[in-house]
Amino acid sequence: MHMKATSRLTDDCRNCPSRQSTVFSELHGERLDTLSDHKQCGFYKKGQIIFHEDSFPSGLFCIRTGAVKLYKVAANGREQIVRLAGGGNILGYRALIGGESYASTAVAMEDSTLCLVPRDTFFQLVTTDAQLSARIMRLLSSELKVAETRIVDIAHKSVKERLAETLLLLAEKFGTRDDGQTIDIRLTREELANMIGTATESVIRFLSELNKQHILELEGKAIKILDRKALLRIAGVHD
Repeated sequence: MHMKATSRLTDDCRNCPSRQSTVFSELHGERLDTLSDHKQCGFYKKGQIIFHEDSFPSGLFCIRTGAVKLYKVAANGREQIVRLAGGGNILGYRALIGGESYASTAVAMEDSTLCLVPRDTFFQLVTTDAQLSARIMRLLSSELKVAETRIVDIAHKSVKERLAETLLLLAEKFGTRDDGQTIDIRLTREELANMIGTATESVIRFLSELNKQHILELEGKAIKILDRKALLRIAGVHD
């Protein structure tokens, strides 16, 4: 069972700031009313567990605001971040659809609001809306592709290449601040290391190197991309 949120919210789905980014963006009329009337929304403080690995889902989580990390704990006790999620992303749908337990633990990376769509409501919507079913299938396909790419990257790319690629992906996923360069999410060096599968010391060393080369600018946890083309070349990806 997931940890209860610290408070409850009752916002209408029509007022959700992330609605256009969700798989439910095309719901209208009675179906949107069904979603809005049956969901349960709550506020999660930074560091609060949303659900635990190996627990079973009672519904589908949708992030209204904030950011969430999903991680597994290795045999040596080290966290391995498997995914970062932001506003509009859904959590736990693979476990829900497969009738399985969660494969990872989800924790709020910053103060966040999430809505829980009950299991019965979710399946009612999926079985009566072909477009929603198609969006869910595309999402599953996309995440499988990302997982396969990650396996290849770990096998064939250096730590520096993986770090550069991860920073570019973070900027794409979470956007940048008003300056158009600073990635709009703050991660610790350890969290970055856990994302790319390396030691924290390696991340610190390569960030310092990229900073000295004026490719990045570092200010605490904030990372500003000064030279995106150079970072793309290091990552070995095309713009």
